[in-house]
Amino acid sequence: MNRAMHMKEKQWEACQDSKQCPDPSATNEVAQPCVDGFAGEYPCCGVDLLAFIDIPTLGGAFDGNDIWGWTDPQDGREYAIMCLSDGTSFVDVTDPSNPSVLGFLPTHTVSSSWRDVKVYKNHAFIVSEAFKHGMQIFDLTQLRDLERRPLFFVQNNTFNSEKPLTLKETAFYGEFGSAHNIVINEETGFAYSVGSTTCQGGLHILDISNPVEPEFSGCYSSDGYVHDAQCLIYQGPDVKYQNKEICFCYDEDTLTIVDVDDKEDIKLISRTGYSGAFYTHQGWLLKDSSHLLLNDELDELEGTNPHTRTMLWDINNLEEPSLKSSYYAENKSIDHNLYIIEDTAYLTNYCDGLRILDLTHAVSEGTMSEVAYFDVAPQCNDEVEFFGSWSNYPFFKSGTIIVSSIERGLFVLKLSEDKQQCN
Repeated sequence: MNRAMHMKEKQWEACQDSKQCPDPSATNEVAQPCVDGFAGEYPCCGVDLLAFIDIPTLGGAFDGNDIWGWTDPQDGREYAIMCLSDGTSFVDVTDPSNPSVLGFLPTHTVSSSWRDVKVYKNHAFIVSEAFKHGMQIFDLTQLRDLERRPLFFVQNNTFNSEKPLTLKETAFYGEFGSAHNIVINEETGFAYSVGSTTCQGGLHILDISNPVEPEFSGCYSSDGYVHDAQCLIYQGPDVKYQNKEICFCYDEDTLTIVDVDDKEDIKLISRTGYSGAFYTHQGWLLKDSSHLLLNDELDELEGTNPHTRTMLWDINNLEEPSLKSSYYAENKSIDHNLYIIEDTAYLTNYCDGLRILDLTHAVSEGTMSEVAYFDVAPQCNDEVEFFGSWSNYPFFKSGTIIVSSIERGLFVLKLSEDKQQCN
């Protein structure tokens, strides 16, 4: 178990013992615009609530975690894939103000507070820290024929409380037991399990060109445990590595960049630490691959500054990346997962919820600014704790943004049509 996981479990156990855990009793919600800084009970700016689905309605027993999305290439319908401690819920969010919970896939073995999912070729690939869980594979095209069960019945003004259909996995890969995360390069058809019980926790590489028959393709263990990564065909400014498959790994105390183009001869490009490193967690490349944003999960908790820190790295030279600048939020909160589209970063910070940053001047001036937010955890009160939001998925063409809450469930959001000044 990595250090951050151990700290989270201790904090969660302590709150349960003292009966002071955040209230998980939030119930389903219909659309509420962000007006005068609130959408219902949720603090916000520039982001509207389209719907909220609680954990029981999703089919789970307790605790949400990771989230991803799938757009059906056949008809453009959009689906949220919400991970929970005891399984995975599949939700049609094509009508974001009245989504339909379609089904629930139970865990392969036992429950765990860590479950992660990614998508390739219309299949979901699900891993977990659960004992001997391996990787579940689910054919998402099955969702096309499932009954739509709208969250809200307009005709009688009630919410749907019916339990979702129980689903079965399509295929299974068991060459590793537990794993912390799954990374997929959709351009090449390779998946990278990280933090597993194999490869010393490093990259366990799979060829998933045939999604239901994954084949082991290699292992990278030279830098030990990898917490998360982004793997892609590199098209950035460093000519030496252009058109090669590169993994940007977040390895607890370093940014580690690896050439994985040849799965039988994986090469370390660079391994770089930084001042104030406590737990290098996750990151994402900017649109031109000249820079990346990186978050450290424990620097707000163990460092000298409790305000959320987002680091901007210059990676023009992959062999010599450098920390260019840091953005400190006004609020105090632990950061978790972030993603980037064009000049906008979508951050999920535990007790602060979804925070949206403008990166227009990040490369030229090294600066970022917050332009919108939606706090899915009003009970946190700006605390440096492991409660609140886990992750987000901002990649739907419709502009719908989905956010997972640990205690509450699935939030379906969208940027407000009326621009609001958040500073």
